[in-house]
Amino acid sequence: MLAKSRTEIMADFKAQVKAGKILVGVGAGTGITAKCSEQADVDMLIIYNSGRFRMAGRGSLSGLLSYGDANKIVQEMGQEVLPIVKKTPVLAGVCGTDPFRVMDIFLKQLKAQGFNGVQNFPTVGLIDGKFRENLEETGMGYELEVDMIKKAHDLDLVTCPYVFDPEQATAMAEAGADVLVAHMGLTTKGSIGAETAVTLDDCCVKIREIIAAGRKVRPDIIVICHGGPIADPEDAAYVIEQVPEIDGFFGASSIERLASERSMSAQAAAFKAITK
Repeated sequence: MLAKSRTEIMADFKAQVKAGKILVGVGAGTGITAKCSEQADVDMLIIYNSGRFRMAGRGSLSGLLSYGDANKIVQEMGQEVLPIVKKTPVLAGVCGTDPFRVMDIFLKQLKAQGFNGVQNFPTVGLIDGKFRENLEETGMGYELEVDMIKKAHDLDLVTCPYVFDPEQATAMAEAGADVLVAHMGLTTKGSIGAETAVTLDDCCVKIREIIAAGRKVRPDIIVICHGGPIADPEDAAYVIEQVPEIDGFFGASSIERLASERSMSAQAAAFKAITK
């Protein structure tokens, strides 16, 4: 478990950016994912309930449905991941709209458990249409996630929220977010990935808009990208080349799930190919 303050962690991040390196975050659904990612010198680990569902062979959007207590699950996952991580900041995915948590108390519990920061997941930002409108109208909207990030910032936790448009980028920057994650939607590719997504070039346009909005509030805010068609290293490399003002990439399905699917299938096939 990493015992560093928010100030120290952010100094490390900014030193990487200043040196021209990209930041890489990994969504870890298992202890072995966290362990392997740390060996690869990634910059941050984020654990949230979708990781458990994803590694159980279910789509990541399971984390948005009523299949379990998201905030309780992340605490349980923390018991698996935190003891084996030595040098990498670990952030908790927090369901900021949870009506059964006193958020001030819950965030203090996460900090006491050993988490270095938080992200807003599950997030209503992935929901659109009439259902999203109804959530906002009935007090279960994105604004609660902004409030959660502000509370976490006040507790000196690293904050790394998902944002889906410039307006949310502005709100999260004003709330004190350290790192904005420009979310491009459910990750494509693989056996349980999305088939509907925007193009990489569309992502570049959206990411630039999010960066501009966040840095209008705070010029030094860090912005990384995630999701949609940015599924493989060459996809991330393309986006980073086209949008040089971005600071890095956060992968969950793109690192954990796709790597597991491809390598396990190949390994099993190699054994099956043995002949007598």
